Amino acid sequence: MTEGKTMLDAAFMSRWMSATAAAVGREESRLTDLDSAIGDADHGANLRRGFTAVTAVLDKESPDTPGAVLALAGRQLISTVGGASGPLYGTLLRRTGKALGDAAEVTREQLARALGDGVAAVAQLGGAAAGDKTMLDALLPAVDALGESFAAAAKAADAGALATVPLRARKGRASYLGERSVGHQDPGATSAALLVGALAQAAA
Repeated sequence: MTEGKTMLDAAFMSRWMSATAAAVGREESRLTDLDSAIGDADHGANLRRGFTAVTAVLDKESPDTPGAVLALAGRQLISTVGGASGPLYGTLLRRTGKALGDAAEVTREQLARALGDGVAAVAQLGGAAAGDKTMLDALLPAVDALGESFAAAAKAADAGALATVPLRARKGRASYLGERSVGHQDPGATSAALLVGALAQAAA
């Protein structure tokens, strides 16, 4: 069966969230280091707490559709994570889950479209666009590449995060630094690339 025809169910989405929690746990100190340069130095700890809570609530409640898994994960992040990252990641997953609807299984292409809706909601919430040195710089290319494959999406997200290094931040806490934000990789784009990398890992 080709990747594009593989059907993704609730168990797949739960694996994605577990893989994300593991990736954030591994990379917590790196995320914190990146955030200490241009933010509040709490991005790693906040996301680890949030995704640990997500895996716990998914184990407890076991939603039975892909959309319900992501919607629950999003609600949990919003209620658990402080700062900007909780509402932003929570909105991303909630809106993606809502776009998937009540289907018991979805295709990779359907997930790509739904994730596009989620990313659009994040852009609206944060008032950010491509090139503003935010999580969108990893998410937008990832959504485009997800139409091709999971691996292509992960590669595009990593490249997008790396491409934030020379940018000047125009949104969020980092924007207060002006030119001093140049030369640092954006922590939000970096954690967004971890999320997409975990998606590819769940698919593999």
